[in-house]
Amino acid sequence: MEFKSINPYNNQVIATHQAQTDVELLDCLENAQTAFEQWRKVPVQERANLMFKAGQVLRENVDEYACMITLEMGKPIKESRAEVNKCAWVCDYYAEHTAHFLADEIIATDAQQSFVRHDPIGPVWAIMPWNFPFWQVFRFAAPTLMAGNTGLLKHASNVFGCAKQIEGVFLRAGFPKGVFQSLFVDHDKTETIIAHEAVKAVTLTGSEKAGSEVASLAGRYLKKSLLELGGSNAFIVWKDADINKAVQTAVTARMMNCGQSCIAAKRFILVEEIYDEFVSKFTEAVKQLKSGDPMDEATQVGTLARKDLAEQLQQQVQTSIQQGATLLLGGRQKEAYHEPTILGNVTPEMPAFDEETFGPLAAMIRAKDEDDAFALSEMSNYGLGVTVCTTNIKKAIEMAGRASDGAYFINELVKSDPRLPFGGTKQSGYGRELAKDGMMEFINRKTVYAK
Repeated sequence: MEFKSINPYNNQVIATHQAQTDVELLDCLENAQTAFEQWRKVPVQERANLMFKAGQVLRENVDEYACMITLEMGKPIKESRAEVNKCAWVCDYYAEHTAHFLADEIIATDAQQSFVRHDPIGPVWAIMPWNFPFWQVFRFAAPTLMAGNTGLLKHASNVFGCAKQIEGVFLRAGFPKGVFQSLFVDHDKTETIIAHEAVKAVTLTGSEKAGSEVASLAGRYLKKSLLELGGSNAFIVWKDADINKAVQTAVTARMMNCGQSCIAAKRFILVEEIYDEFVSKFTEAVKQLKSGDPMDEATQVGTLARKDLAEQLQQQVQTSIQQGATLLLGGRQKEAYHEPTILGNVTPEMPAFDEETFGPLAAMIRAKDEDDAFALSEMSNYGLGVTVCTTNIKKAIEMAGRASDGAYFINELVKSDPRLPFGGTKQSGYGRELAKDGMMEFINRKTVYAK
């Protein structure tokens, strides 16, 4: 079986990747376990030195890696460079903080000594998406490897070139062979991999359907699972907000990566008093964005990663219009490119409100007041994050409990940060990545008691 990497901008085949045989796959799984037995014994500081080196490799070769990201999934080249540099940051972060995260936690009891120690669990399998082909992997790999586990990656098949490069980063940095491996297999090998005795946990970033299937298999084989799934983030603007700043943040929050982000702002919930002003200024700002060849330094909006994704978004746009939404900008699609599109007067039960829209579509929604805005925000099966724009930060903080999502950002777009836990609620999945929380997901917190 072969997998082709195809440039979504010009449909040219970048490379062809051969699927691993069953024997080769089993070798990888066994190698991950063998490598783990030695890797877990490596002192934390030695692991940190290697992880620092991985960050250095990323920075020194940023153009090489950014080029592969852009060619395989269409991200503008400037954004691809930023993604690679963010991966270097997460390597540095865990190299600096793991010793503290893994330190014994002393707990006073009637014992002579009692504490919690943190042991690695073994090989962890990651199923990762194409939209941030380096970042999604490194935010899993850095804490997982620093904890003393080994990593196995099943990347999206359209970014297998990135998968090869990521494995190469760790090898170039000096990590022992087998500590991090990319698997080149199709989804039909999912149960085989989860069932294998070497694999101790699985983490998936992807669709609800994929997450449900993987979680079911993980449960069947009693393996730990972590899911980071879809999102339909609300971007709430109160009447006292600085509209110009809110618009500037909103455009980035929706159009970065051509809107292909689970935590992108998708539903713009605007109180009645500022609806018209915000929509007008947002529309003018989006008009100024330059679409074109993702390899062009000036391009701000590239293509979607595949033609079928653009077609799906177009269907959501047209159905929403048929149900009463107003087309304010864009609306056209050709091949993998979809124009930045704005729909006005979006209401619940329209696809632009109810579904995850994975592309450059902004849905403008009227709210009567702040209470109504939060109520509309909660009318979603997803729960990744919410943004609230206001000059009354104290009040916004006090109202953080009104949002059931995993993140609540004030006057800023929802974003992942190595220093903060990241994850969702409801259909957006469970578990947390990044910060100490992300490392603890794949750790054996072992109670030690001596009397």
